Amino acid sequence: MKSAISCLVALGLTISPIAATPAYAQDRRSDQSEARKEMSAGRVIPLRKIEARILPMMKGAEYIGPAYDSTAMAYRLKFIRDGRVLYVDVDARTGRILGRSR
Repeated sequence: MKSAISCLVALGLTISPIAATPAYAQDRRSDQSEARKEMSAGRVIPLRKIEARILPMMKGAEYIGPAYDSTAMAYRLKFIRDGRVLYVDVDARTGRILGRSR
């Protein structure tokens, strides 16, 4: 059990009751809904097109998945490489990389 918790901490993950609260889930669903609405209106690039451009740049990293920030109108693509979590922030309107963590 201790090694499983150590692994989660190494991945930057924690076990938190906050993550399981309905408000958190509702915010996340709201952002996903907003992303779909913005994409349908033609204001943001479809996630699949952004992933098709960014994933090949992240050789040697495993893609964990996306998160959408409706306020910033940006996607955060999450990866893991060598036990470290990496983020690539992408403007959802232009597909331009806003920043990367290393």
